[in-house]
Amino acid sequence: MTQATSPLRSLAGYDSRSLTVCCIGSHSALDVCLGAKREGFRTLVVAARGRERTYEDYYRRRADGTGCVDETLAVDHFADVLREDVQRLLLERDSVFVPNRSYEVYARQRHSHDAMERDMRVPMFGSRTLLRAEDRDEPDNQYALLEAAGIRHPIRVNTPDDIAGLTLVKVPHANVSFERAFFLTTSSTHCRERAGELLARGVVSPDGLATAVFEEYVLGPTINLNFFWSPILGELELLGTDTRRQTNLEGALSLLASDQQALGSDFVPSLEEAGHIAATLTESMLEQAFDLGRRFCSAAAAARPPGMIGPFALQCVIAPGPPKSFVVYDVSLRIPGSPGTKYTPYSAYRWGREMSVGERIAKELSLARDAGRLADVCT
Repeated sequence: MTQATSPLRSLAGYDSRSLTVCCIGSHSALDVCLGAKREGFRTLVVAARGRERTYEDYYRRRADGTGCVDETLAVDHFADVLREDVQRLLLERDSVFVPNRSYEVYARQRHSHDAMERDMRVPMFGSRTLLRAEDRDEPDNQYALLEAAGIRHPIRVNTPDDIAGLTLVKVPHANVSFERAFFLTTSSTHCRERAGELLARGVVSPDGLATAVFEEYVLGPTINLNFFWSPILGELELLGTDTRRQTNLEGALSLLASDQQALGSDFVPSLEEAGHIAATLTESMLEQAFDLGRRFCSAAAAARPPGMIGPFALQCVIAPGPPKSFVVYDVSLRIPGSPGTKYTPYSAYRWGREMSVGERIAKELSLARDAGRLADVCT
């Protein structure tokens, strides 16, 4: 990247009083846009053609001040956000790009991590170099960060022959590249039988099975700790907590044990996300939660300076005690997907009122702009 095309050089040439907050039209875009409008920013959504009406019609900004999307740009594929003409338009609008999971997933279908970091010339809120750590195939991935932070995560099992207890097998789905086909097993024999069944049905592929991840299955309720690291204030915030709703898995879990047996061996649980539910913690676990967040931020800063900027989430199982403890099974290194975290009380404890993740991002941009420190929150 030349100095002339550097995102921070572009940022320095912006009119800081006319910033546009931009994001991919999926995942958490409306949360980002509403938060941006509350802080007085313009908003622009890059939407996939055929999915643009959500933003262009139903939630567009209206003359009466309602709605939250000022402008919608329809493209054929989300990866087109890296096209030269699209970036030129965003730069002309003094845009700050807020990456979400859909950006990471869909842009990766056509571009390498190196290209996404190098060729995105629009200033990005947060760390662009940390996004790749969500990919478990990366050498310095989220597991490496958790290890460096000394945070407990499910123990990895090297091969099916090493299975010695309840084990979760994570295999890339054969038909949906960004989803995985999960199954539980307790022995190497059962693991191979189950893998063979899924292979025969086309749910997984031989290449996917070759990259399968085996890890201990920790019994306990799940909770997502949605944090925010503020470079401007120099503090860690817990914005909210939630848990996931996942398609047929949730339906199966609602059945009685006798009815679950009727599903038979053909049943393949899907962990495809369908939504979120706000969920609170016992107050006695907050100290432990903040300790995890602080340690993770320190590890990220050491591994990929400047480290965390803005929102991230540690997705946990609460393991039984005594004492109860968190086991982190996944990490989100950008805005999490739940707009409902504001319906838990934690942001209000800090700010005096409930605040969504999208609004907290916009507030950080406002604080950085007013302090002349936009370069401290954008990369």
